[in-house]
Amino acid sequence: MVLHVCSYLRDAWGRSAEQIFHIFAKKQEMMNIAVIDKDKRGQMLIGELLKIWEASVRASHHFLTDTDIVRLIPQAEGALRNIETLWVVEDNRCPIGFMGVQERKIEMLFLRPDYFRKGLGKKLVERAFRDMNVEYVDVNEQNPYALRFYECMGFKVFKRNECDGEGNPFPILEMKRSIQSTSSYG
Repeated sequence: MVLHVCSYLRDAWGRSAEQIFHIFAKKQEMMNIAVIDKDKRGQMLIGELLKIWEASVRASHHFLTDTDIVRLIPQAEGALRNIETLWVVEDNRCPIGFMGVQERKIEMLFLRPDYFRKGLGKKLVERAFRDMNVEYVDVNEQNPYALRFYECMGFKVFKRNECDGEGNPFPILEMKRSIQSTSSYG
């Protein structure tokens, strides 16, 4: 599939499929996943992650109003400061996404929208499986792309709640990992 995409881009960019493949491979090498301890989560980093959170939410949580998003910012900030494990994805040392895990549960996974569907979410979840033995995740019922993503990663819905964990009126689907290997979600 990668070479097929590279062939398409060859036509668009005038480069060989091999040249384009090496450009993408080099780009992946420039990305890093950093573990951020609680005492290293300064205001500057939290501010950058909140910008990513807001952009990601606006691009994927179409059921939320502007008022909802503004009202949720303090909750997102508190979660970023207090989550047990926080991984930040960096591209050229600039944050482009993050994932928070606590008690074997993915509590948050957000990427800048221009990094959606590039395999970074899959990479984070696979690492959480491997390094944190993650078993659970909650998904907003009104976010079908996230639901599909987690289903492809091996999670199955086992419970539905009318409200999220903060009591907001956004139905949540609780999911549990049901298989040990991940699919080829890309």
